[in-house]
Amino acid sequence: MTAGPERFHGWNRRAPSGRTAYVNGRYVPHAQAHVHIEDRGLQFADAIYEVWRVARGHLLDEAEHFDRMDRSLRELDICLPMARAALSFVVRELLRRNKVDEGLVYLQITRGTARRDHAAPNHLLRPNVILTARRLNTAIADKRHDEGVHVITRPDQRWARCDIKSTALLPNVLAKTAARNAGAFEAWLVDREGRVTEGSSTTAWIVDREGRIVTPGLSNAILPGVTRQVVLRAAADTQLTVVERFFNIQEACSARECFLTAATLGVIPVTTLDGRTIGDGKPGPVTRRVQELYSHETLLKAESPDSL
Repeated sequence: MTAGPERFHGWNRRAPSGRTAYVNGRYVPHAQAHVHIEDRGLQFADAIYEVWRVARGHLLDEAEHFDRMDRSLRELDICLPMARAALSFVVRELLRRNKVDEGLVYLQITRGTARRDHAAPNHLLRPNVILTARRLNTAIADKRHDEGVHVITRPDQRWARCDIKSTALLPNVLAKTAARNAGAFEAWLVDREGRVTEGSSTTAWIVDREGRIVTPGLSNAILPGVTRQVVLRAAADTQLTVVERFFNIQEACSARECFLTAATLGVIPVTTLDGRTIGDGKPGPVTRRVQELYSHETLLKAESPDSL
């Protein structure tokens, strides 16, 4: 007997997930959420996305993520599907319905549905809006936070507009899969000039031999990470020195410390790179200080009366 699609990878479409998704104005059971087969996000990755971290029941860095969303939409000439206040309400309602106190919320906005053609239609389409929310295992996150992770390097094969948070993530997927298959957590991407640009889903940082924090400056090759922005702002208020420039693999391997950042991860130490031990193989003091600064920033936001 041939297995139906519902049997692949343990998925059973008849088993209710209990989760709720939001698609184009409707809150629907997660297992029944769908868009049209000719959605341009599905056909061409003609779409953008955002991910917010939810901590202690609060949405973190809400405005910064919305600002980046607006920029990505403008760069791709996709119209904003609803006012920011309305979208913010939908996000909060989705979190409430899913009872997410520690987790993330994922937003995807596609150009819309149209007959399949590479060129976008001349007329404006109604964007498709997809939202999901899920809980995170904080024990796993805490372990990475405390012990650090292993990282490998892979060639950067992405397109020339990585500053747009597009859903065209196939090179990122391949790099992240290679990392997992190598027993690592992340892959740092290296361009043709031998420079580390960023991780497959994270921002890359080192602490150089002089004790300075180094991360690549913003360009078309770098996603303007919200957590990156928060860390830079927090470091500017302390005695920590931050330099925005590229670094190569050799410099990273000989650095005092390495770490990575992302909205869903916070600040995570890197203890090995391509099998080479970073520093003494343990999270270093500068990384620990950055973790403290970031935790303080997020705690203040979580306790703000304007938070979720």
